[in-house]
Amino acid sequence: MPLVTFEGQIHIIDAISQVKSAVTALCTASIVGFDTETRPCFRRGERHNVALLQLATDDHAFLFRLNKTGIPAPLKQFLEDNSHTKVGLSTPDDFHQLTRVCDIHPAGFIELQQLVTKYQITDMSLQKIFAILFQQKISKGQQLSNWEAPQLTDAQQRYAAIDAWACLHIYRYLQSGSFIPEESPFYHELTEETT
Repeated sequence: MPLVTFEGQIHIIDAISQVKSAVTALCTASIVGFDTETRPCFRRGERHNVALLQLATDDHAFLFRLNKTGIPAPLKQFLEDNSHTKVGLSTPDDFHQLTRVCDIHPAGFIELQQLVTKYQITDMSLQKIFAILFQQKISKGQQLSNWEAPQLTDAQQRYAAIDAWACLHIYRYLQSGSFIPEESPFYHELTEETT
């Protein structure tokens, strides 16, 4: 399968002074994709807080480096605002991790894992869902990289942007009615998993 690419602009938000303008831009979108990244743990008992929070529109991905900024008020308000729709995958896990950074009560979120079951998709990973819908592969090569590094590499930035943007892309495609499970090249596999 061909690899997924994100053709939009990527914005690194690593200073509190940048947060308000980024959130203002996000508020103009009717819906945004959402994801987070955390530095991996390789030792027993080791634990890290969320290092990166990604919010993406069709053309822009905003990468908030929470390890440098925390969750400033404008970002917190956006995540808690029920009138701004955000779509993500495994969001309860993300929310649990975010509450360790600050007291936050996310609202206005759509959980893709609940949505895709209506389309006979039982595999809950972002990579598999995207492959089923678009026959494209999301590379996971950067997943276990250091998200607290002083500077994010170009590869990390692309990976993080794609994960948030892919959630939005999946949601829009399913809502458009374009995906018909019976016409999917994976239909036989989908029905086998549900029987």
